[in-house]
Amino acid sequence: MALRSAAVAAVDLGASSGRVLLVTLVEGRLELEQVARFANGGREVNGVFSWDLPALVVEIERGLGAATKAARARGLLLESLGVDSWAVDYGLVDASGRLLRLPAHHRDSRTNASFAAVTSQLDPWALYQRNGIALLAFNTLFQLVADGDLTDSARNMLLIPDLINFMFCGVKAWEITNASTTQLLTLDREWDDDLFTRFGLPRELVGELVDPGVVLGHVVSPTALAAGVSGTTKIITVASHDTASAVLAVPAEGSNFAYVSSGTWSLVGVELDDPLLDHDAFEAGYTNELGAFGRTRYLRNVMGFWLLQEVIREFALDGQELDAAMLTEQARSLSPRRFLVDAESDELLGAGDMRGRLTAQCERLGTEIPVSPAEFTRCILDSLALAYRRAIRGISTVTGVRVDAIYIVGGGALNAELCQLTADACAVPVHAGPVEAAAIGNALMQLCGLGVLAQDLTALRRLVDSSFPGTLFSPLVDASEWDEAQTLVETRAR
Repeated sequence: MALRSAAVAAVDLGASSGRVLLVTLVEGRLELEQVARFANGGREVNGVFSWDLPALVVEIERGLGAATKAARARGLLLESLGVDSWAVDYGLVDASGRLLRLPAHHRDSRTNASFAAVTSQLDPWALYQRNGIALLAFNTLFQLVADGDLTDSARNMLLIPDLINFMFCGVKAWEITNASTTQLLTLDREWDDDLFTRFGLPRELVGELVDPGVVLGHVVSPTALAAGVSGTTKIITVASHDTASAVLAVPAEGSNFAYVSSGTWSLVGVELDDPLLDHDAFEAGYTNELGAFGRTRYLRNVMGFWLLQEVIREFALDGQELDAAMLTEQARSLSPRRFLVDAESDELLGAGDMRGRLTAQCERLGTEIPVSPAEFTRCILDSLALAYRRAIRGISTVTGVRVDAIYIVGGGALNAELCQLTADACAVPVHAGPVEAAAIGNALMQLCGLGVLAQDLTALRRLVDSSFPGTLFSPLVDASEWDEAQTLVETRAR
């Protein structure tokens, strides 16, 4: 039976930018139209590095109004909207639904002390066994402990997509794929009441967990309606951690593949039927996050284009206006692996003096020292490809998954040099695209929630593959050329 036509809006929020895309299904094919794009980022507010959520919502509403008009121009109604974003960050709201404070940014330093406090009270390995989530200082558990008395004044804690859904439709719900990143969900996919009690967190902060594809309600926000969004537009939960949406849209067949969701962050992993708890994997920082349809995203967080974004920002402060595409082209002419850093190092997590920190790591590893913008770019691209190789080989060893192909989705799929370097370093073909995988996965779950598409993962991925052909990068060099670089980073970086 032919699929009916439909139009939905995917709100896809990243740590450096946000987008609203109109996604239409017409004659069995998906089409995208970006109707809004806007900057996003943190700023200091009362000593806390924070997200400007009110400004973000204004941009989202403008985008949804534009999506409504664009759908109408195609002879369609905008049937629904869904929101995906980065993980772990949240807003605390009082009984009236008012934000008590702007949502704190995961790069805020307030969690350093709370991470130490929690891990001194509860053995890290024991904590990992409860939820399978890698212990990272910015995880929601450590943020809530850091917020202390503020949590006692709050009625609820809502992760960013759940918070925006609430602002639009007035319904509170906790979408499970994003909730799985908080370190507060058990392996049985329920809130860990004991952790709330142990660390003095009000259990009432969180409520009912819901799956992707659930209709929460309709748009009732006066400002959204004033922006042109129809009151008939439904709000549907999606796989609201952007990586969960992106992985849903990986156009792969079978299970012998790895994915790299590449943007500000890089999340490198495979799909499993169930969580995998292994002490060596715990030590190496592997994490078990939920995906759509109950799948487990077994992955490792690696730095991404955050490194290059920071370098470009710092050169701009020196009066040099640069862009990533130009720098990548210049870097391509430089010999590979002259400059290397550990792109998984926590030393590179925070903002400020990125060039200095990259230089310090190069000095420690004994490589050449980058000076020019092109040399810093060469350093970052080579180091990211090496980090992908290390992560994928480590995951393959631990899980037993034979990786025959790598799918790079997200913004990194546009960087042909990084895609080729990854194919060379890993000695397997790399499929690049779709670039807007998170938005596509977001839309797929909305279309499932509307009953337009069946909740069939294989069929959904085939639809993505037929709608958005990717680019194939085959290995061009012997992967052994990367062996020395891997040994260097693993023996000297830490």
